[in-house]
Parts: sequence; C-alpha cells; structure tokens
Amino acid sequence: MDYIVSVKGVSKSYGEVQALKDVCFEVKPGEIFGLIGPDGAGKTTLINLLMRFYDVNEGGVYVDDKDIRTVTRRSLRLGYTMVLQDTWLFYGTIFDNIAYGKEGVTRDEVIKVCKAAKIHDFIMSLPSGYDTILSDNAINISKGQKQLLTIARAMLLDSKMLILDEATSNVDAESENDIMQAIHSLAGKKTIILISHRLANVVHSDCIYAMSNGRVIEQGTHAELLARQGAY
Repeated sequence: MDYIVSVKGVSKSYGEVQALKDVCFEVKPGEIFGLIGPDGAGKTTLINLLMRFYDVNEGGVYVDDKDIRTVTRRSLRLGYTMVLQDTWLFYGTIFDNIAYGKEGVTRDEVIKVCKAAKIHDFIMSLPSGYDTILSDNAINISKGQKQLLTIARAMLLDSKMLILDEATSNVDAESENDIMQAIHSLAGKKTIILISHRLANVVHSDCIYAMSNGRVIEQGTHAELLARQGAY
C-alpha cells in the first residue's frame, strides 16, 4: 500500500451532537498534511474514524481506494503510528522504551532515530546513557524529553503513516522547535498528519485544512491561506 488516504463526505454524530459534517480531503503519500482548528472543531474525531475507533455515520474513509470498513482493524492500524499529547513510557531503560514494538532492534538503529529526533545528546548526558532507567511514566525527565523519546520510538517503526495529535501542546518553545525539526526530517519518508490548534505547527505542511464546528472551512498551503485573508 502507498497509503493514499481519502475522506469522502464524512459525517459523524455522537447521539444528538454532530461532530463532523460532510468532510472531504485527501492525504498523499510522503506529504505533511496539517489539520488545524480550535478545540471541538472535529480534528480528533477524524483521527478516531481513520483508526476505526468509531465508524462513520455517512460517507467513507479509504486507504488506497479501499474502504477501511472492509479490512480488519489490526491490519489497518499496523500502517499507522500515533504520537499523542499525553506520552506513554514505562519503567525500564531508555533503550527498551524506544525499541518497544519492533523486534530485533539494534542499538545502532535506536541511536540513529534518537539523533534524528534531537534527543541523542540528552541521553548521552545521562550517567548510564541508553541504559538509564526511567521511573514509572518517566517522571524523572521533562515533558519535552518524554515527547522526543516517543517520537524517536515512532520513527523507528516501519509504519508508513505518522499521526501527531497535539504532540507539542505540553512542551516549552525550545522543545517544541526540536520536535518540529524531528517531524520535518521525515518529510518524504513517511506520510505525516499534524493535528494542532497552533498555526506555528502546520505552516510548513504541504497542505493545510482548517476546521471549525465539524467542517472544513479552508484548504491550501500556508502562503495561499494567508493570501486569502480568511478564517485561517
């Protein structure tokens, strides 16, 4: 699969509350796709549909022209890696946390992705380097460092699509810059969906879709959207 993702006329309601209404877009292989809008705009609902945590009420979501409702959830999700606002790390070494999910990973492979994710120098500054033990949920390192570790782990996996849902919202400006550099280093290698309520995180996307109240209200590049002087 090349992972061309198409969302066609998708609507989704939770009881009487309509979260999405007639949403359409396409994500091309290897591009960085920005999805921006305020809280409640429907961004995360779209990702939940893409991952099939829920199914659509109307329309369809397609991967390589195949309706995702016709494939197993397991096979669908093997194509994606997600990095969320809330990080998940476990008690164990830094190496084990990054290598988690991919069997037979070498130390050289882990070091390579950590350098790309701008976290290698920090790891090497620790007394035990990659063998440093993280406490439960890694409370002994900063939020930005946690997020860079989870991005390194995501980069290590073979999935063709990386989804980042507000992945920089809990970090300081310096850490956010490092995270965005790490993400953009993957351009052309993975398809990346960036979900954010912050304009700065999507400006370098190949295509940006702005959402409000469950609808796509504008689409284009950063320059194109600025030139229109609309809601974006």
